[in-house]
Amino acid sequence: MRLITGSVDSRVRIFDLKLQRTEPIAVLEGHISVPRSLSVSSDGKWLVTAGRDSVILVWDLHSAFSSAQSQSSTKKGTRVDVKLVKTVPVLERIEAAGILSAEDGGEEKGLKVFTAGEKGVVKVWDVNSGKVMLTLEGHTVGADSSEAVEEQGQIISAVYLPQTSTIASLHADQTILFHSLKTRSLGRQFIGYNDQIIDATFLGPTQHTSDDDTSSSSHLALATNSSLIRIYDTSTLDTHLLSGHTDMVLCLDKGAGGRVLGSGSKDKSARIWAPSAGGEGDGEDLSWQCVAICEGHTESVGAIAFSRRSDSTSPSLRFMVTGSQDRTIKLWDVQSVPLSSSSSSSSSSTPPVRLKSLSTQVAHEKDINSLDVSPNDQFLATASQDKTAKIFAVEYALKPGKGNAKGDLKLVATLQGHKRGVWNVKFSRFDRVVATASGDKSVKLWSLESFACLKTFEGHTNSVLRVDFLNKGLQLATSAADGLVKIWNVKDEECTTTLDNHEEKVWALAIPTHEKYIVSAAADSVVTFWEDCTELEEEEKLAEKAELVLKEQDFLNYVNLQDYRTAILLALSMDQPRRLFALFQTIRPNRIVTFDDESNNSPSVTGNVSVDEVIRTLPPLELGRLLKHVRNWNANTKTFAVAQTILHAVLKLRPAADILKTFDPSESNEALVEIADEVIAGPKDKDMRALKELLDALIPYTERHLNRAEKLIQDSYVVDYILSEMDSGILVPSENDAMEIS
Repeated sequence: MRLITGSVDSRVRIFDLKLQRTEPIAVLEGHISVPRSLSVSSDGKWLVTAGRDSVILVWDLHSAFSSAQSQSSTKKGTRVDVKLVKTVPVLERIEAAGILSAEDGGEEKGLKVFTAGEKGVVKVWDVNSGKVMLTLEGHTVGADSSEAVEEQGQIISAVYLPQTSTIASLHADQTILFHSLKTRSLGRQFIGYNDQIIDATFLGPTQHTSDDDTSSSSHLALATNSSLIRIYDTSTLDTHLLSGHTDMVLCLDKGAGGRVLGSGSKDKSARIWAPSAGGEGDGEDLSWQCVAICEGHTESVGAIAFSRRSDSTSPSLRFMVTGSQDRTIKLWDVQSVPLSSSSSSSSSSTPPVRLKSLSTQVAHEKDINSLDVSPNDQFLATASQDKTAKIFAVEYALKPGKGNAKGDLKLVATLQGHKRGVWNVKFSRFDRVVATASGDKSVKLWSLESFACLKTFEGHTNSVLRVDFLNKGLQLATSAADGLVKIWNVKDEECTTTLDNHEEKVWALAIPTHEKYIVSAAADSVVTFWEDCTELEEEEKLAEKAELVLKEQDFLNYVNLQDYRTAILLALSMDQPRRLFALFQTIRPNRIVTFDDESNNSPSVTGNVSVDEVIRTLPPLELGRLLKHVRNWNANTKTFAVAQTILHAVLKLRPAADILKTFDPSESNEALVEIADEVIAGPKDKDMRALKELLDALIPYTERHLNRAEKLIQDSYVVDYILSEMDSGILVPSENDAMEIS
């Protein structure tokens, strides 16, 4: 057994682990930089080394260690000479290399080696000819690829998986790519870091029958502070990167029921993306291509919205609206844009369509932050930093006989009331209302009939960045710069739920059409899926309530049957001290108070012999719960009598050692956790802490009750004395003292 190592001195050393020596049996010198990768063929004949000196070195291990002379040299301690048989220049710094197996065209057909390094691609080399046989690309750096961006695409590690004929490469931007050697293409892609997320929307590139179908939201598109658009498969988290913009993407929107994607960027353009025709039907090997480009704005495009009216069975595009920092909105005719693109591998791929705007309007005095189109395509809502939101009437129609469209935008109303810029605007799909989110920490609901403010929702501690409707318009979901997502009831303007999983501003809020969950994404690069568990919680509450009713009925039945043991245990398990108190109070008048402990046949302490037996045989857990209730009863002058009776019964019927078992540190008692809320010396002292706090709560009130009883006895003596003196002081008239009456 041999161990091969690479060192910072650029040498490769071979150690024989069978020999009890620390010196290597061979030292290979050939690199002028640190060897980054070592790989031995499956038969042990060849060693391939590669490093940042941009060369692959192939060493002959079979000739060096197979001869008898080399074996004797090894035993004597002399070094074995391993010959360098091939040097292959690769012209890039290598971070990973390896020998391919015979199934992937390796050893049996000649030595084949893969390399991965600074260029961000995986190459397969034929060692005999020293030429590249295959280049596996897949990492996208974007059209604005600067030197810094290209450095992020460099491969820092790669692993060969012979079982699946796959090479997995890890890039500097925390992206993992899986390259298939069989199909010679990119299999899967995982992104480990998204940086700041600016916008998000759900897509359904595959055909779906209705909006409630989960396939209508099978993919999630993210816009980050990059020119690349990330599209995630929500089931597998496989990712596609869309390149085309030359600057940061600022906004996203879906069209045709989620079949196409629209994006706006700082490069002053908007693009429309469609899935490939090959992967559109089944969702496998799905890729996206740019099918249309909209150019005309003079500043960054920060808002985009598609027409909403579309049939889910046969979706189509009508128009699209874009808003820019140049304070204008443009209406675009997109009916000619295809809903699917040709495969990216096709040599005859169709170039993107260059669209022309139908109308251009100066909408606001400052930057436009958000756009939304009403479900019937009749209105357009805009939100701006000028503290207003505006409603425009959309006039769109096809010219008869020509196939071309005409369109215009006319201002209908201006919604004023926010004290700071309006970040987002959203139409309800079920009511004639529109919601606006503002930097003044509030959300307002406006009527489309009178254009008056109907409701105001306040609760966020910072600017509200996104708003959307839930539950058929009965609820609102908002996200804000305070890192929180809130759910509001529209009817009473109250916040029902606050969701907290972000540390930075929550810029993106996406809700699928089926509304089974919502997605929030923030500047902390975290994407959170929030599942709607309202029905599940209601079912659990109903089940708990039904179980409680059954237990209460069982408790009453046991009391009527005078099965006090089962009744007391059931009341303790239900944690219902009032029913337990009523039971003890009912039997207490039957007790006989004695002051001697002479015989074992003493009368009942609690008023019922069965209850005495229950208290005598209670397990430690139930005894701890009973003592907790006794502590609470003892602090009230209306209930202390029952508490003193039960406490007296516990102390009289159970030995002290038995009671101390309840506070034994070796046995866990859930009831003692509520007694000892604070632990001083650690978990082992929790039970002793519970005993101390129990005694501290019982002794002062017991002494107070005793003093009250003693004072009552003293007062009774005074009353007896007064009555006796009154009886002895009354004179009974005699016969001699009788008055004569004439």
